[in-house]
Amino acid sequence: MHFGVPMAGAVLNTINTRLDANNIAAILVHSDAKAFFIDHQFTKVAREALKRVVADIGERHPTKPLPFVVIIDEVHSPASTKSGELHYEQLIACGNPLEEPHRLEDEWDAIALNYTSGTTAAPKGVVYSHRGAFLSSLTVLLQWQVPIEPVYLWTLPMFHCNGWGFAWGIAARGGTNVCIRTLSAAAIYGAIVAHGVTHMCCAPVVFNILLHAPQADRRAIPGPVQVLTGGAPPPAALLESMEKLGFHVSHAYGMTEATATALVCEWRPQWDRLPQEAKAKLKARQGVSVLTLADMDVIKNRKSMANVPRDGKSLGEIVLKGSSVMKGYYKNKNGTDAAFQNGWFWTGDVGVVHPDGYVEVKDRAKDVIISGGENISSVEVESVLYRHPTVLEAAVVAMPHPHWGETPCAFLTLKPESKKGSLKEEDVIAYCKANMPGFMVPKKVVFLAELPKAGPKIQKFQLRDIAKRLAATPGPEQAKAQPKDQFAPTSRL
Repeated sequence: MHFGVPMAGAVLNTINTRLDANNIAAILVHSDAKAFFIDHQFTKVAREALKRVVADIGERHPTKPLPFVVIIDEVHSPASTKSGELHYEQLIACGNPLEEPHRLEDEWDAIALNYTSGTTAAPKGVVYSHRGAFLSSLTVLLQWQVPIEPVYLWTLPMFHCNGWGFAWGIAARGGTNVCIRTLSAAAIYGAIVAHGVTHMCCAPVVFNILLHAPQADRRAIPGPVQVLTGGAPPPAALLESMEKLGFHVSHAYGMTEATATALVCEWRPQWDRLPQEAKAKLKARQGVSVLTLADMDVIKNRKSMANVPRDGKSLGEIVLKGSSVMKGYYKNKNGTDAAFQNGWFWTGDVGVVHPDGYVEVKDRAKDVIISGGENISSVEVESVLYRHPTVLEAAVVAMPHPHWGETPCAFLTLKPESKKGSLKEEDVIAYCKANMPGFMVPKKVVFLAELPKAGPKIQKFQLRDIAKRLAATPGPEQAKAQPKDQFAPTSRL
């Protein structure tokens, strides 16, 4: 479909399979979807989303047509379809193989629409051009040094920036795509051995799946597997453990608006002589600009446009420029104008530049939490928490997690009229599960007498420090042993 849809003159919109029905319905309505392809594994949530689309269109857009539904079944055991639905194989059989494919007249035409957020309030649809997708796919092949005829294992979802462009890129190198339906250690190890996998992309959370697999699920890897990872930098010890298993890890930085990869940690041969811990720290850096970007910089002042010195300490915002940057946000001129200023795309990510020119991301200006490869906006989680009748104030920050890398940690103050102990951690988590996708739900909830502030602004860096300590104290008994400070939790963790 990554080839067939553009060849039909249409635009791809790969939807995150971890979203709930509300989020999916919001995307279908906002994207003006004409056809909705549903894998049989997700039929239940997809049909629930369609019910909400019908309700939304009937109420606010009575003349707007519903998307045509196509069910993708297991080839040898197709399920029955309902009225208005068609099986994928039936759809393909209706095509004319002699029909001339759509001819692209303008390389700036849209090829894909990818959503950075599935919230019903303000979904942000990032529009990719054919030119941008081509350049992004090409550059990652070059800088990851992908050879001819690779065997690529899909452990990265295609809804993440169209699989970082590898749906197109692997075809460009004459490669083989190996797909697994379940992201498990047994499936990954089994596919690597059975098919001679040479390359794979994944979030660092997959490292833990492989490292902590039961012995029965493990297989000896026949040759080195090249792994490209992104998101939260993997700890040095984790990288070292992966190398021992036979996985050679490269680190990159990207975002949906940059058509996936924007920086890559280009490896230098002289680094091979360094101790393992030093090499791992170098690999955790985000690196240098990809070849097909026109320019990249780290700016310390928006007014003067002065960049940061190469001292590895001075903070600035990472900015990008080039054809592989998005065309803009769909139906969101204000958001597009805010993102593009002074000729640059402003990422919202804060970083430093080391003396050798390599960039390292230090913080996220937009407070995005990366959990298992999923981007979670703390503001979105906070907006749900603020709707709880007992909550007065809410602040959400990233908390280290041994499996997901990061996970949301919520800090709450309660309304004065609420009784002490009336709201418990499990109550808040249950409330969140009922009102947001599962991967956005905080894994820890802390009740405070007052949130740390400077004027009206909540000081999230202080909360992050507390969250780091909480992550190291898994049980209530250990939590009681922590040193008290002015922002110590007022009720049990």
